[in-house]
Parts: sequence; C-alpha cells; structure tokens
Amino acid sequence: MGDYSKALECYQKGLKMREIALPPNHPSLATSYSNIGGVYNNMGDYSEALEFYEKSLKIKETALPPNHPDLAASHLNYASCYERMGDYMAALKALHSAFKIQQKRFEEGNPAFASTYSWFGRVYRNQKTLPERHPCFGISYSNIGDVHRLMGDYEKAFSFHRKALNIQENVQCNPLQCATTYVNLGETYRQMKDYSTALTYFEKGLKIREKKLPKNHPDLAIVYHNLAGLYLSTGQYNMAMKNVQQAVEIAQEKLPSTHPHLVDYRETFEKIRKKM
Repeated sequence: MGDYSKALECYQKGLKMREIALPPNHPSLATSYSNIGGVYNNMGDYSEALEFYEKSLKIKETALPPNHPDLAASHLNYASCYERMGDYMAALKALHSAFKIQQKRFEEGNPAFASTYSWFGRVYRNQKTLPERHPCFGISYSNIGDVHRLMGDYEKAFSFHRKALNIQENVQCNPLQCATTYVNLGETYRQMKDYSTALTYFEKGLKIREKKLPKNHPDLAIVYHNLAGLYLSTGQYNMAMKNVQQAVEIAQEKLPSTHPHLVDYRETFEKIRKKM
C-alpha cells in the first residue's frame, strides 16, 4: 500500500506553488487537482476525490478542445470513483462520456480504448443494483459488441448488439444511442459482406441521426463514410462518391485537418475516384 498521506502532502505543496505562479485555468492546475483526487480515491475518501476531479474537469473543459484525450481521462477518473462507491449508473454515464470523446479522437483499435473497456467490464461484473433492461446497458452492450467486431468475432458482436437492441427498441432510451447500435450492426454486416442487411441498418441509423443532429455533425459523417465503403464494395461508385463527399465536407468543417476520421475519409475518396 502506498503512503497516501505523504503523497497528498507532496501534491498539495505542488498545487500551492502552481496556484501562486499560474492563472486559475492553467492545465497544470488541472493535473494537480486530478492527482490529489486520485489519492483521495485510493484512500476511500470519495467525496473529496469527486470534489478535486470536478475542479480538474472544469479547467480542462475551459482550456482544452472538446475531444482532447485529457477530458476522457477525467471522465474515467469519475467512473473509477463512482464504481468504488457502488454508484454503477453514474459510473456507466462517465464511461460513456469518455468513450464518446475517444471515438472522436482516435482510430478504431487504438490502445486508448483499452482502459475504458476494462472499466466497462468491471462495472458490469460488480453491478447488482440496476435492472437488466436499464437504458444504460443498451449502449454499453452495443459498444462491447463493436469491440468484438474489431476483433473479428462477429458471432459475439451480434450477440451483444442484439442485447442492446432488445433494450433500446423496447425501453425508453435516447434515440441516438439506438442509432449507434444500428450503425454498429451495419458495419458488422458490411464486414461480413452481407451488404443488403448492412444497408438496412445503416439507413436506420442515418434516419435517426439526420432527424436528431445538425446537418454538419461528425456522427453523420461516420455513417456517410460507412455507406461509401459499402457502395464501393458493391461497385456502385456514383453512390459511393456521393456519400464520401458528404463525409469529407462535414469532417473538413468540424474536425482538425489531421484527425484520423478525416484522413480515412480522404483515403476512401481517393479509392473511389480511381474506380470511376
């Protein structure tokens, strides 16, 4: 076991120096608050931990872009604390916030997702207070299914996606979460070369997102890109080009020029262009 009192003393000394030398919204202060929160979390003083995590997150939200990995790390800190408190609903909410940021920031399969998925697993293993069909589980099952898709285990992917839809289509949930499951299912079917079924699910997801999101939302670009890949695989190059252009236009407006999604969309654009 670590010497928490000594760690806390050192972190607090560092914080006092930073509070004197730095402006109140400097990211280094957020780091200090997060470190102190981590010690309190390990000590089991969860109210103090949450207080410092909140101070850290407020600075990060002001000082950093909305899809910065450090914001995801803050939400993971919250998840850790809530999980230890036995507040699994709050832990799942924090995990979804972290996962959403990571999806926008990183390519599929990036190691950054590993910790998030591990916490999802831990929360599911320990939770005993939420009903099986609670809406929080719907999107979580979908995310787990997508992990199995990335690993090439399509049978398990389908199993978790069906669990997700069994909740999302029968319990009052956020429609956008249901749309995510439809898109995940569509991508699974596309990779299995069942293009007609993939198209059905992509269109279901797209219909919800087009209704609920602004026309230039990056989540729409994801579906357009998925559709472009599907049409490319089936030789429908005009439809592929139409969809990839929509994806690129949104991404160029809303994402940094080096964002992995924009890079992927441009690569797909070039593949389609060479086929036409």
